[in-house]
Amino acid sequence: MTSRAHGAVRVGLAVALCAVMTAMLGGGPAGAQSPAHSRGRSLVIVQAQDPQTWDPIATFLLSWGMVGSNLFDGLLDRGPDLVLRPGLATSWMWIRPDVLQFKLRKGVKFHNGEPVDADAVKFTFDRLLGPEGAKGPQQGNYKSIDHVQVVDPFTVNFVMKTEDPVIVTKLAGYGAMIVPPKYIQEHGSAYFGSNPVGTGPFKFVEYRKDDHLTLAVNRDYWNGAPHVSAVTYRFVPEAATRVAELQAGRADIAQGIPVSQAEVVKKDANLTLMPVGSPTVIEIRFDPSKPPAGDVRFRKAVIASIDVQTIISTILQGYGHRVSTFQSPLSFGNDASMKPYPYDPNQAKQLLAEAGIKPGTEVTLSFPSNNADFREAAQAMGSYLQAVGLKLVLQPFEQVTYFSDILPHAKTGPIYEFGWGGWTLDFDNTAYLLYHKGEYWNPVFSDSEVERYLTQERTTNDQGARRKAFFALDHRLYDLAIDFPLWQTVNLWGINKRVRGFVAPPDDRVRLLSIDVQ
Repeated sequence: MTSRAHGAVRVGLAVALCAVMTAMLGGGPAGAQSPAHSRGRSLVIVQAQDPQTWDPIATFLLSWGMVGSNLFDGLLDRGPDLVLRPGLATSWMWIRPDVLQFKLRKGVKFHNGEPVDADAVKFTFDRLLGPEGAKGPQQGNYKSIDHVQVVDPFTVNFVMKTEDPVIVTKLAGYGAMIVPPKYIQEHGSAYFGSNPVGTGPFKFVEYRKDDHLTLAVNRDYWNGAPHVSAVTYRFVPEAATRVAELQAGRADIAQGIPVSQAEVVKKDANLTLMPVGSPTVIEIRFDPSKPPAGDVRFRKAVIASIDVQTIISTILQGYGHRVSTFQSPLSFGNDASMKPYPYDPNQAKQLLAEAGIKPGTEVTLSFPSNNADFREAAQAMGSYLQAVGLKLVLQPFEQVTYFSDILPHAKTGPIYEFGWGGWTLDFDNTAYLLYHKGEYWNPVFSDSEVERYLTQERTTNDQGARRKAFFALDHRLYDLAIDFPLWQTVNLWGINKRVRGFVAPPDDRVRLLSIDVQ
């Protein structure tokens, strides 16, 4: 049975299960009230992953952003249109080449009643840039900041250590969410990670790890109270179960609808399927410290052996766009003139022969187990690689383990799956954290020419000079073939039609403030 057939069986079982459970719960028969409508104005969202902590500086996961963007505010925000806008800061300007000044919004309080003022902003960044921040992945985004200086209760200066042309954008990111000083000092970071307090439109009620998180409305929110009465996020790793929950009316919004079940959602009269293009790019990365991935001929052979466009057209059913570099066209620094390496199995065989790699050589591909679309694509890749003489061994990992331990400690096979959102929409974020030697996500790769271009783009605010450095970097990475960029993702959301005002966000940061339910 093929993987596609497995998917069809899963869908059939899910539909049958939904029909039975819907009838049991009164969702199907005429005149009965569905579970969705019986919830009134409360909202249930099912998402694939529990990020395990709600501390903004301890995560980078999109699953955190789905929730955290409603619990916390930063000085700046970026809406579903990806345009920057004021958050807890009402204005900002460079008052010196190395000093960025923010004016803060007055009268805002944290959910526990603490005031949001210049001291809170200073505490937030002292914590991020200090030993506590060093424990997590966010600190690397903000190392250009030397310190935050309190000017008056509602004015702060960011004194820069080095130039950072992307710092304003970064201050709308997860790691820059403003946190309550007294609460954290009193309870500690571990407690804060499970009992978060922010300034957002919703406030924390209850968290059960790997099960659910419940939020209540913050009726004193500075930008107006939300329309819904409460929100429960349920963490459901299995995609078919998320779809089943949506169909049964036990969920209103489902994140991460797999392509194999897109038609199931589209054909349900109570649901809407919403596709949205994303800056996230999925790729295969090579670990050059592990043979045979240290040989560029092997890397290029793998790239030439797999027909990515066919995978996009068939397995992804067109929900994806071919890319040539590890950044989407939405990113500043993307060289649109570059084309992906062509599918050429004969060249792949030739390269493998030149590298002395014998037919039947096993190659391990590591990947997170919860991505159903990638799993199917990986199985197809195995067939392509077998055709040129390589045997692909699939090595799935539980997702949190994969990102918290396997990747940063170089425990993958010689090739592994990686996805990156490029949330600043500037190649700097991707390039520096993934190619600069010694970064959290780059434990082994190093190249002096790459380092030179990274330094060039980071030490000037001249966008023309930065673009030139990025283009040079694009071509150097392309020649090294240290990555195998696959596709720019198209995210699929399933929405109950009783939900009003939902906008599918390209960056997965669902803003609930404007959402309502019938």
